[in-house]
Amino acid sequence: MPALTERDVAATIDHAILKPELTRPQVDAELDIAAEWGVFSVCVRPSDIAHAVRRLEGTGVAVGTVIGFPHGTTSTAAKVAEVGQALADGAVEVDMVVNIGFLRSGFDDAVVDDIRAVVDAASGRIAKVILETSYLDDEQIARGSRLTEAGGAAFVKTSTGFGGGGATVEHVRLMRASVGPGVQVKASGGVRGLETALAMLEAGATRLGTSASATILGELRAIGSGAGPTGSRDDSSY
Repeated sequence: MPALTERDVAATIDHAILKPELTRPQVDAELDIAAEWGVFSVCVRPSDIAHAVRRLEGTGVAVGTVIGFPHGTTSTAAKVAEVGQALADGAVEVDMVVNIGFLRSGFDDAVVDDIRAVVDAASGRIAKVILETSYLDDEQIARGSRLTEAGGAAFVKTSTGFGGGGATVEHVRLMRASVGPGVQVKASGGVRGLETALAMLEAGATRLGTSASATILGELRAIGSGAGPTGSRDDSSY
């Protein structure tokens, strides 16, 4: 893979602002980090969408959100309703959690129907499907990726970051190999430093979900300035 610039890597990042305990001032601080570093988007809690849209107006940073988060077990009707409200509030991308239990049970038709309903509700906006790979074996990850494609989603995504595990290079490669070129892969969960971020991109991810945007991009900026890597802090997983 050719050397990536700071702008290249920033364009792959969905800056995660999803911890349930975050206060409004903490959310604002994270929104400001996203704007400062020029990441592609923020992924915020549904109740923060409208505020994020207002605060980020004019920055070029898009606002996305999560659907059925973090367990994926809400009804399809509830997920569709969430999407409708998210779009009304200004979100332009949605990351839905697959019904993990259905996927593990082999209820493939139900999984596809759930995904397709969310994709349809998104009305042409980007929809990503979170598999929560820490709960799945390789067969289930590959099948979940194929079902994501069958449901019409634009991305298959590794993890919520709240399921006890995160992205691995091996899982990203497996997901990339399991879908056609029309479906992209998002790596999220444990992407906390530049080395890991670049490894995920090398494995086939085209989007990164992380709360460590400043760390990742700061390391890259330091390398570009000749100062050397800055090192990584232990940001929350996502």
